[in-house]
Amino acid sequence: MSEQIVIIPTYNEIENIEAIIRKVFQLPVSFEVLIVDDGSPDGTAHKVKELQAEFPEKLHMLERTEKNGLGTAYIAGFKWCLARPYQFIFEMDADFSHNPDDLIRLLDAAKNEKAGLVIGSRYVTGVNVVNWPMSRVIMSYYASAYVRLITGMSIRDSTAGFVCYTRETLEAIDLDKIKFKGYAFQIEMKFKAYLQKIKIVEVPIIFTDRTLGTSKMSKKIFKEAFFGVIELKLKSLLK
Repeated sequence: MSEQIVIIPTYNEIENIEAIIRKVFQLPVSFEVLIVDDGSPDGTAHKVKELQAEFPEKLHMLERTEKNGLGTAYIAGFKWCLARPYQFIFEMDADFSHNPDDLIRLLDAAKNEKAGLVIGSRYVTGVNVVNWPMSRVIMSYYASAYVRLITGMSIRDSTAGFVCYTRETLEAIDLDKIKFKGYAFQIEMKFKAYLQKIKIVEVPIIFTDRTLGTSKMSKKIFKEAFFGVIELKLKSLLK
């Protein structure tokens, strides 16, 4: 068993899933993969099961019956991983917007810099985003600035979904009290780690928008994040 595992949540990722799994397993460092599939009607889970016959010790899957938000998928994945002796637990998208090669750089930062949370950051060295429309780049960049203003965190990319947590960090966060389901989940997890005074390191990455499949972003998800940040800060002050 490897010490490292990558959680990849999926919903209708049949066009990407085999390629992303094979790419992770081709890396010079050993990573296992946990797919958390939310009942994809396009056959994503079926393809993963086919690949499990080829990678029985390294490829795992949690099947959920319905699409219930990114946050709940990751919480389910975290709990699965914590029930086993993994030490470094990663979040990564299935669509190659996160380069699997960068998993090694995030792992190196966790080990060499003793960081409990390592963020693959689009904005720590400027704006490193490819193929996004300018409107979305501006929205994402200033969303992180807004989060810094409200929460007091210095993180440049608080909505990032390419992350490495150490086991100790996830054990220090009460996962049952994580509220948000959309991209506000990413902010909430980082804020909880920040409140625990866990060392956070940002590693610069280049984010490339998906070329296959469709984005899951929506106005509802953005609204949850906007107002959720205020709620997180108020609750922390009351405590």
